[in-house]
Amino acid sequence: MAKTVTELVFIPAPGVGHIMSTMEMAKVLVNRDQRLSITVLLINPPYSILALNTYIESLAKNTIERIRFIELPQDQTPPKLDSKAPFMSFYEFIKSHCKYVRNILEDMIDQSGSCRVVGLVVDILCTSMIDVANEFNVPSYVYFTSNAAFLGFKVHFETLYVDQKQDLMELANSEGEIVIPSFVNPVPMRVFPELYQKQDGLDFLICAIGRMRKAKGIMVNTFLENKTELETHAINWFSGTNFPPLYPVGPLLNLDGVAGKADDTDVFRWLDNQPRASVVLLCFGSMGCFDEAQLKEIARGLERSGHRFVWSVRRPPPLEQSFEVLPDDYDDPRVVLPDGFLERTSRVGKVIGWAPQVSLLAHEAVGGFVSHCGWNSMLESLWFGVPTATLPIYCEQQMNAFEMVVDLGLAVDLKLDYKINVINPEGDMVIVMADEIERGIRSVMEDNEVRAKVKEMSKMSRASVVEGSSSYTSVGYLIKDMMRNIIYV
Repeated sequence: MAKTVTELVFIPAPGVGHIMSTMEMAKVLVNRDQRLSITVLLINPPYSILALNTYIESLAKNTIERIRFIELPQDQTPPKLDSKAPFMSFYEFIKSHCKYVRNILEDMIDQSGSCRVVGLVVDILCTSMIDVANEFNVPSYVYFTSNAAFLGFKVHFETLYVDQKQDLMELANSEGEIVIPSFVNPVPMRVFPELYQKQDGLDFLICAIGRMRKAKGIMVNTFLENKTELETHAINWFSGTNFPPLYPVGPLLNLDGVAGKADDTDVFRWLDNQPRASVVLLCFGSMGCFDEAQLKEIARGLERSGHRFVWSVRRPPPLEQSFEVLPDDYDDPRVVLPDGFLERTSRVGKVIGWAPQVSLLAHEAVGGFVSHCGWNSMLESLWFGVPTATLPIYCEQQMNAFEMVVDLGLAVDLKLDYKINVINPEGDMVIVMADEIERGIRSVMEDNEVRAKVKEMSKMSRASVVEGSSSYTSVGYLIKDMMRNIIYV
């Protein structure tokens, strides 16, 4: 085995989807080149995430060759997260860790021995760390956990602001459609992310993209097999810009998932006895939850559809803690579901709490997926060939849904513009009614055209990561670029 001579430092954002996806990128790199080792700097989240803590504990127990973890200290009085300016206060929280990263980098570079630091790989939410890397003349790379089309939206808006001096607040809150070059079709403003319709979100966008322009390359969790599939349009658009080069490296998926609970065996035992592709899975991510009125409409729509189901129902955090605490499981979901629902559907469905989503999508009985449209979930649905009905909740999920339904035809439209303000959940809430839920479930379970396209894309997604394929080749180019950095350190 070749001796390790180079080191990368990874800084993922403290979120379940971000860290899991980043770890898959790290594994790909060390598996591809024996000369590489990776140090992952873990930032303790400013809020309680049980699933994240469980995942980090599992990493500590299962040693990965040439990947080590360092948990960063946290200030005794870290910047307080402000629900009125969540993005910029989170940015300040991440930035407060720069001094600790600076100390670690200094120690690593000063150490004698064979390892050389050839790059700092940061999350889109951690771009303040790029300035620290520049202090040491260490090249930076960004690992973008979402898709190329959404990254293109960010770059386009930053360009409009910097080069054309446009009023982004006015634009973001306008009506009608907007042409975003990384999307195939004009994007209706109704699917514009709510967080970017506020000054705080736009300020963060400008700041993050400005720093990303200093990076040497951008890894994107997407794929371009045979130059004809998935995000061809978006990736081709980037090739005509002066943005750092994009490396499509996906799909990067944690196919082991997170360790499940003891009662998960009951769900899988039930699934084992259901017909192939007969069950619809409803699962909405680590922050996905609904109020009682919406849960009742989902339940009615499910029951009316007549389809078998597994439904992950989560309890919203207390209103005063909506920004600090993530959803949890109900002790008894009967308190928020229609009277008699569980009894009437006991033979055709299962209501559970936190769901082992990857394992459920992999089960042959699951034939449809009602999802919040987080990008990891979209890639998982394609990998397992399970079509999605879109019910986005927050951040970029509405744009993900639009791309999957309208641009790519790889999902069905349950609701493209559904939004919940997960940071400030007060105020009037739009409710998706039972008839819309029923229609969406019937569509995702019965639309054979979309199902066939998703099955074909499943083959392409799996093909893209094997030796000689598009993402495999892209990772090879990335490693070559990183190895050239050793002369600068």
